[in-house]
Amino acid sequence: MGSPLAVPRPFQDAPRPKGEVTQFPLRGKVPLRAPSKLADHGFRILIFACAMSVLLIVGLIVSELILHSQLSIHAFGWKFFTAQSWDPVSGDFGALPFIYGTVVSSLLALVLALPLGVGVAVFTTEMCPKLLRGPISFMVELLAAIPSVVYGLWGMFVLAPLLRTVVQPWLAKYMGWTGLFEGPPYGIGMLAAGIILAIMIVPIIASITREVVIAVPQPQREAVLALGATRWEMVRMGVLRNARAGIFGACILGLGRALGETIAVTMLIGNRAEIAKSLFAPGYTLASVIANEFSEATDDLYLSALVEIGLALFIVTLIVNGLARLMVWQITKGMPAAAHGQ
Repeated sequence: MGSPLAVPRPFQDAPRPKGEVTQFPLRGKVPLRAPSKLADHGFRILIFACAMSVLLIVGLIVSELILHSQLSIHAFGWKFFTAQSWDPVSGDFGALPFIYGTVVSSLLALVLALPLGVGVAVFTTEMCPKLLRGPISFMVELLAAIPSVVYGLWGMFVLAPLLRTVVQPWLAKYMGWTGLFEGPPYGIGMLAAGIILAIMIVPIIASITREVVIAVPQPQREAVLALGATRWEMVRMGVLRNARAGIFGACILGLGRALGETIAVTMLIGNRAEIAKSLFAPGYTLASVIANEFSEATDDLYLSALVEIGLALFIVTLIVNGLARLMVWQITKGMPAAAHGQ
């Protein structure tokens, strides 16, 4: 018995001219219409307005700061940012001690938090057992959810006594020759403020660094290990080198948080408008002086000086972010374009 004649099935076996697109029948009718130019134009306007709103908000903030600090600007000029006196009784105001306290405490916090945050991120991604990876990551992120006033209370009742009785006497004995650790051990001061800020920005640095390290391709690690590198060499050359732009961005975000922190720093820095070399000495920051004295400012010049302090804080933040973008460009200008998104 012969084989049945094979009948070509439509759209599969039947020969079709080259370049012809096969069209399959649809069971139901799908209404098709041309894109609405009106909807597309409205969507474009909406997205443009969302983008421009950021510039508008920043412009309104700057304009309000400049407007309400005009009295202080006319009275002191540029000397306001270089003068060291702060005497509301005699009407003599200068922001240099507060700028110094803000910069020193934030940089100290960054120096302390950077190795800890990067170490936590590398451990949780490269070396941590799977059973501990989740709990450690959760606890690190939980630190970011703690209110700053709770950090301040913990610093007053736990950190400051520990510094006064143990840490500062040891630093004064063995590191006092540097000039950074000398003077009476108050417990509160620039060192306490820097430590509490470091604890507060560790979650930011650790979380962002962890995401950046995870984004490094796994074949990159395997290739370095295949060349005979140790685990530490693999992390240093295969992971951290490729993630350095993202790690630097995490540091800048942490520094921005440290620059603007108010309550915890106010409770621990000592609130004294002076410039001292020793980290044991009390200090003041731009944010803490506004929080402390804004409700007490009854004189117009006094109030205008505090608003100009806010303007100085904005300028310091702008300069720091500008330098950060410049440094990121210096780091990434020799890297391939795919690595710039890290």
